[in-house]
Amino acid sequence: MSLATRTPVALWRTSVGKKAVMAVTGVILILFVIAHMVGNFKVFLGATHFDEYSDFLRTIGYPILGRSWYLWLQRGGLTAAVVLHMTAAYQLTVMARRARPVRYEHTDHVAATYAARTMRWGGVIIILFVIFHLLDLTTGTANPSFQPGHPYHNLVESFSRPYVAVFYIAAVVALGYHLFHGIAAMCQTLGVRAANLPAVRRAAAVTAVVVTVGFVSVPLAVMAGIID
Repeated sequence: MSLATRTPVALWRTSVGKKAVMAVTGVILILFVIAHMVGNFKVFLGATHFDEYSDFLRTIGYPILGRSWYLWLQRGGLTAAVVLHMTAAYQLTVMARRARPVRYEHTDHVAATYAARTMRWGGVIIILFVIFHLLDLTTGTANPSFQPGHPYHNLVESFSRPYVAVFYIAAVVALGYHLFHGIAAMCQTLGVRAANLPAVRRAAAVTAVVVTVGFVSVPLAVMAGIID
């Protein structure tokens, strides 16, 4: 039976199906990351612009949707994408280990193994950071100076704490590394020809650098007093 005629469940059980799920969810998450980064730049325009932008996000779809419904639908969709992405990654790792029960004698196979290992750890760091980030700037649980309805103030107060800014920067660097390797793997899964892979890797590198610099610029600006 060909892949095209398999049921979604049967396809999910194959390595090809899991890689396809990782690729599709990866596209969704990358688009969100880029949109989120662009939205973050509003903070450089001042409190009024940033707070208005944050309020706008809560009114998307209104009045067809209730206030903040879009955000909750988005969060639900992103959570599902993350769960599927991580589950597929974990199960692919298990399948690979079962297919290679004997450990390598040498470490010359390095590149693929190192990339896979750092991708996994990078993913864990990113997830831990996302959880903290939500507690810090969405619920305010981890932010002693949190003021509901004042996102600009909350962001500045958050990054005024050096340990939070450093954690944020470390997580963003991990995200950039994850994007660099993930975009190349995703494009291969989606059928990009081997001859085009060098161009894909260059595009992945540019994307990773732009996203990293874009996100890191905010905490650095707060610590430098440019945003206060």
